[in-house]
Amino acid sequence: MNTSQPAPSTSKSDPSQTESVFIQVARTPLIPERVLKNHGAFCVIDTRFRAAARLLQCLWLREHGIATASSDNRAGMPSPSSFGSVLSPEAANAGRNFLSPDIHRLTLQEWLMSEDDAAIDDERLFGNSLSSMPLVFNLFGALALDLELATTVFRRLLPQFVHSVDQIIFEHSPGRRSERYLADRTAWDLAVRVTTTDGESATVFIETKYSESMEGPAARMRDRYNEASRQVRLYRDPDSTVLRSAPIEQLWREHMLAQLAVDNVITSRAVFMMIAPRLNRRVQAACRVYQAELIASDPNEPDRVGFTSLALETVIEAIAAAGASDHAHALWGRYCDFDRVYRLAMQELANEAMASTATQPTTGVQNTGKPALPPARRQTSARRQVRSGLPAQARTSRSSKQAVR
Repeated sequence: MNTSQPAPSTSKSDPSQTESVFIQVARTPLIPERVLKNHGAFCVIDTRFRAAARLLQCLWLREHGIATASSDNRAGMPSPSSFGSVLSPEAANAGRNFLSPDIHRLTLQEWLMSEDDAAIDDERLFGNSLSSMPLVFNLFGALALDLELATTVFRRLLPQFVHSVDQIIFEHSPGRRSERYLADRTAWDLAVRVTTTDGESATVFIETKYSESMEGPAARMRDRYNEASRQVRLYRDPDSTVLRSAPIEQLWREHMLAQLAVDNVITSRAVFMMIAPRLNRRVQAACRVYQAELIASDPNEPDRVGFTSLALETVIEAIAAAGASDHAHALWGRYCDFDRVYRLAMQELANEAMASTATQPTTGVQNTGKPALPPARRQTSARRQVRSGLPAQARTSRSSKQAVR
C-alpha cells in the first residue's frame, strides 16, 4: 500500500466564505495527433474529448512521478506505441491511481468486500487513470470517510431533498439476478443513504462517467426490461425505441432499478443522478434525450424516483464550497483542467512555428522570433456554463458496466 502520497486536506472552513475559483474552457481543445504522440496519449479511436482527457491523465501521472506501463525505464519518457495513461503494475499495486492513501485503503476495502456478482474490473480500478472507476472513489471517497463533509456537499447539490447523509455504498444493487428487479447485473456506482428534509429515509443513486460516451455495447434485451418499463410508471411511452438505444439504455435500466427499489420498499424515496464532465457532450446530450422520455414530475406522487444530471465540475465546486478546498483542487487538476492541455498544445505548436521560422530564408520581412498565435479561446466559469445546454460532441470507447451479462 502506498504511504508516500500526501493526503489532500479535507479540513473544513466556513462554506459561506468559499467562492468558486475554477474556470473551465468553453469547449474541449482539439489536440493535434503529434502532440498526443509526444506524450504517449495517442489512441486512433479516441474522440476529441477522450483524447484531451487521456492527455490530461498522462500529464498528471508524470507530474506526480507515477510510472506508467509505457514508460521507458531508462529515460522515463512515454513510448509512442503504448498508452501513457495506464499505470505500471508496481504503481497500480501501490495505490497511485488514487488521490490519497486513505482513499486507496477505502477502495481496497470496498473491492475486497464488494457485493456478490459486482461488476468491478480491478485492472481498470487500480491501473487505468482514464477510467471512471477510480474517479468514483477519488470523488466520493473523502465524503464516505467524512459524513459531515458529505452532508454539506449533498445539501448543496440537492437542497430540497437532503438533510443529512447517513452512509455511502459503492457499486450497489438491491438484487442482482432477482426477478423482483431486472434479473441482471445492473447496479449503480454509488448509493447515498440520506435523511430527507422531511425526515424520511431515502437514497440518492448515482452513475458517474468520465471519458465514456455511453455508446458501447448495449445490454442484451430481456423480457423483464419490457415488463419493468411498463411497471415503473416513469415514461411517456414505456415501449419507446429511444429508451432501448445504445446511448440511453443504461440510464433506462438504472432508473428502472431505482424505482423498483422504492416499489419493493428498499428505500422510501429516491433520486437517480448522472454525473459527467460538462465537456463530455455526448453524455450530456444523452441525459437531455433521456429526460425528454420521462413523465413530468407530480408532487402528488412523492415515491416516483426523479432524475437529475449534474456536471462533474458542479460536484467539485460543491466540495470546495463545503470547505474541502485542497481535495477539490486535487480533483480539478486530475480530471477537469482542460485549460492545461490547451496551453500545452499551444506551447508545443508555438515552438514548432518558431523552429520552422528560424530555418526559413529571409525575404525582407523582419523575423522577431515571436510567432503570431491566435488568442486563447474565451473561458467560461463552471457555474455559468452549467446553465447552458451544450450540443453532443464526444464519443469514447465502451464502459464495462454497459455490457451486462
